[in-house]
Amino acid sequence: MPSASNPHPKGRILQAVREFMFGMVGLEIAEHALEMRASVESLFMLATVGDMIGVPVLPPVYSLRLLPYLAPQIGSWKRRVLREREFTDEHDYHLDGL
Repeated sequence: MPSASNPHPKGRILQAVREFMFGMVGLEIAEHALEMRASVESLFMLATVGDMIGVPVLPPVYSLRLLPYLAPQIGSWKRRVLREREFTDEHDYHLDGL
């Protein structure tokens, strides 16, 4: 039965080839970009509202100005930053060259 997005078999084959090539070439790059974004967001949250966990970086006036934009993310950020971790949890140790 043809799918709604690609009604022709040629379109389904082309979509499968695209997904295969993305898996071979772009998947690791996309995952690395998501990891980098998460780490940059954590650093930004630490710099702006770090005084909530005892790390005063910015004066509270600037933090209060940014608070309406950061409020939805504060709960998950505190859980992520304050959870116990093992030494090896932070890095995946990609062994691409081996």
